[in-house]
Amino acid sequence: MASDRRDAPPLRLLLTALGLLWLSGAALRMTVLAVPPLLPLIHADLDLSETEIGTLAGLPALLFAAAAVPGSLVIARFGARRTLIAGLLLTALASAARGAAANVALLFAATIAMGGGIAIMQPALPPLVRAWLPDRIGFATAMYTNGLLIGEIVAVSLTLPLVLPLGGGSWRIAVALWGLPVVVIALLVALLGPRRTAAQAAAAPPRQWWPKWRDPRIWQLGFLFGSINSIYFSANAFLPEYLNHLGNPELIGSALAALNIGQLPASLLMLGLADRFIGRPFAYVLAGLLSLASVLGILLMTGLWVVFWAGMLGFADAIAFVLILALPPLLSAPDDAHRTAAGMFTISYSCAVAIPIIGGLAWDASGIALVSFVPIGLCALVVCVLSFGIDFRRRG
Repeated sequence: MASDRRDAPPLRLLLTALGLLWLSGAALRMTVLAVPPLLPLIHADLDLSETEIGTLAGLPALLFAAAAVPGSLVIARFGARRTLIAGLLLTALASAARGAAANVALLFAATIAMGGGIAIMQPALPPLVRAWLPDRIGFATAMYTNGLLIGEIVAVSLTLPLVLPLGGGSWRIAVALWGLPVVVIALLVALLGPRRTAAQAAAAPPRQWWPKWRDPRIWQLGFLFGSINSIYFSANAFLPEYLNHLGNPELIGSALAALNIGQLPASLLMLGLADRFIGRPFAYVLAGLLSLASVLGILLMTGLWVVFWAGMLGFADAIAFVLILALPPLLSAPDDAHRTAAGMFTISYSCAVAIPIIGGLAWDASGIALVSFVPIGLCALVVCVLSFGIDFRRRG
């Protein structure tokens, strides 16, 4: 079978690699984004405080940060393909375990395990992009990013109308069901994923795994990506709670769907424009300003306008998300993409952990719902400013 793959026409190899990258990108977020639509049910069942809601939203990002560098070590030891498969399987099993959680502590523990699985998957994808499609790095990165966004949209859009009824109205069964497609994706990567030949493996230089923490560009990329991620995770966490607080629970499903579906046209747009915009600060400034305007629209308007501005927030954030996620394989030296990605993910998801928790604490302390959105607005301003200090020149 391996021989057949090596002898396959280039088009077949191209489509297989792109398809697996797209599916793997989708698996990065499906199990995470299945939770926000179910938060009111989880809140009522387990009697969560707003701070605990923020913590639950931030836990996956905490693991994305904490396990990114160990994920780089696993990649250096076992290879990116095997690491991706292991991460997929761990994510699926932990997602099922969340549904069996009898209390808040067990829910948090299962969420930590799930986040760990995703965390080792993320730094595996940039080196797979370089290994599988070395002549199409930009397009391949945009492809798996598009899969990631589609995975978010599918999870948020289908959880309430489809998956929850399939689970008999139980949020526990609904959460567990989202692990099934992740298992299927792991099997497809194991069976169809391109493998390095013995000659390629022998010729490959020894892989290093520790990020170059003294490189200022890693910190710049980390804080930029951290602001982008913080906007997204915080909005998904507090938008349902905010609408429920206002007495508009009927808008929760539509607003969350808009927030995530709004990313789709942005990701499709970036498939064609990412190479032009990656190194241009004005693209990040426009995305940041539109994010800020969208937050103000959510807070100052009512009814379907909230849904509209949620969609615009998703659109703006996705533009910056696609641009920054393409940078590690494009700017890194050969065979170094996993280290750059691991460093960027560690910094960025540390920010994404802190911001939702700060928002929840601010709401609990003040009793004012809109205060939880202030950190999101500040992150939008950071996106506007920080891109001007980044060196976008390719290395090595």
